[in-house]
Amino acid sequence: MAESSQSIANTAIEQPALGTYDTIISFMQNGGEFMYIILFVFFIGMAIAIERFVYLSLMKSKNKAAWNRLLPVLNQGNFRQALDMATNSNSAIGRILAYGLSKVGQGRRHDDLEMAMEEGMMEVLPRLEKRTPYLATFANIATLLGLLGTIMGLIKAFTAVANVDPAEKANLLSASISVAMNTTAFGLMAAIPLLLLYTFLQTKTTEIVDSIEMASVKFVNLIRAARPQEKAKTAPRRPAS
Repeated sequence: MAESSQSIANTAIEQPALGTYDTIISFMQNGGEFMYIILFVFFIGMAIAIERFVYLSLMKSKNKAAWNRLLPVLNQGNFRQALDMATNSNSAIGRILAYGLSKVGQGRRHDDLEMAMEEGMMEVLPRLEKRTPYLATFANIATLLGLLGTIMGLIKAFTAVANVDPAEKANLLSASISVAMNTTAFGLMAAIPLLLLYTFLQTKTTEIVDSIEMASVKFVNLIRAARPQEKAKTAPRRPAS
């Protein structure tokens, strides 16, 4: 182990000027096996971030399209047609409105209607937030792996220095510490983008949830406005005296 640490340190001391690609390869190799573990964690996080971004973007556009189709029908008071449209919709807002519209024809109270909408929201919300928290977890894991790699590198460095000529100890120790810090640097390089993506996706999810809640409130208000009109139409007219 002492020989391997000394060879890494000598490589860091004698390393000539390299191109960008060679510098990256040398950086990864000098950092040790923890660099590849951090890289693996980073790629998993990026795959999740891309999948969530595509899903949330599609869901946002589907919600907007579904609401634009349903709103004119709701304004006309044609709730049966709106229920058919919401049931056949593959959008989150369509599923939630379908819960509410299914109660409209049963003459339920407004409280029952709102509870049905909340039930639909409880079904949709986990799908919107699915896997996004993993990004923050992977960012923490990358940082901790970087620190662990640095500690292991320092242990190897001090072990190697103990068996080296005292005249070379200073140069060997400084070079070994420099190489050991590679894992901490790379861990932070992986963690920072993952944290930024986590914040971005959380904000995007919140925007979608807010838009769904706004549409739900508008829907309930439309139902409340439509019911007095329906009662007025169905109420028997008194004969003129």
